[in-house]
Amino acid sequence: MRKSCLRCVVAFHTTAGAMAAEQLCHREDLEGRLISVPRKITSDCGIAWSAPPELRETLEARFQEAGIETAGFYELLV
Repeated sequence: MRKSCLRCVVAFHTTAGAMAAEQLCHREDLEGRLISVPRKITSDCGIAWSAPPELRETLEARFQEAGIETAGFYELLV
């Protein structure tokens, strides 16, 4: 079993938004991966982006610049 660690979890309204976020992060070499939305979060889409917490401000700015709509940013043990 994997050990839990603090992550920035970004929830999305749509699967298309989650996929766009993944493409943007890969293109800009930002660390992270798609995960299933943790039970602690409610979201319209079942997919979230998990990244190191220190990337939160960068992700917020990049997603906003790219027009990627998010349902929320959370810091959780994942």
